[in-house]
Amino acid sequence: MLPDCLKSVEWAEELIVVDDASTDQTREIAKSYGAKVFERKMDNEGAQRNFAYGKAMQPWILSIDADERVSPELAENIKMEIADGGDCAGYAIPIRNFIGTRQIKAAGYYPSYRMRFFRNGYLKYEEAGVHPRAFGEGKRGILKGDLIHYGCRDLTHFVDKLNRQTTLEAEKWIEDRRPMSMGKILFKIYDRFSRHYFRKKGFTDGFLGFLMSVFHAVYQFFTYVKYLELKNIERAKV
Repeated sequence: MLPDCLKSVEWAEELIVVDDASTDQTREIAKSYGAKVFERKMDNEGAQRNFAYGKAMQPWILSIDADERVSPELAENIKMEIADGGDCAGYAIPIRNFIGTRQIKAAGYYPSYRMRFFRNGYLKYEEAGVHPRAFGEGKRGILKGDLIHYGCRDLTHFVDKLNRQTTLEAEKWIEDRRPMSMGKILFKIYDRFSRHYFRKKGFTDGFLGFLMSVFHAVYQFFTYVKYLELKNIERAKV
């Protein structure tokens, strides 16, 4: 996936790749595109992104992952913003998400705006392993053109990622000493499904929209079950 990612940003003045101590050809592939390669073992997403941003020497940063591609329209708009100096400190970009070859067109998956293009030094992530928040002071804008995200090969891959993320989420709930109850989690399950299926119009994307809305509810359920398991482990140690 990395070659297609790097091809989509060959026009950039500087390419930086952070390698998570991989054993494949990541370093060789990245260097073949002229990228600077830095190695850092992944501990959490926020810290990994902050490390990468700290290596950038150019005034603007475009933050993308190996499974993402910059569309031609987005590339042109980024170049225009750089040439014009940009009147914002950071720009949100619409993410076009795919499972395999099928785009998820609703349920909050498109357009799913993320702050990915910003002035060097503007953005910093909290050092969390799942869904880290980004902080930055200054005017924000929106860029036209999609960032294409091939996040999952198929539904099995999607479920595998959901399983890993709910484990990290449950660990964060424990770390934050977040109070949870059956009533609260039942509300979360209902709220996540209704939010994505009705308010974010998952119903307009057929069965896939329904399925993704269900997954958002299941995410809350699995996280709660794992949270209870971790709480029981904590009590057993006392």
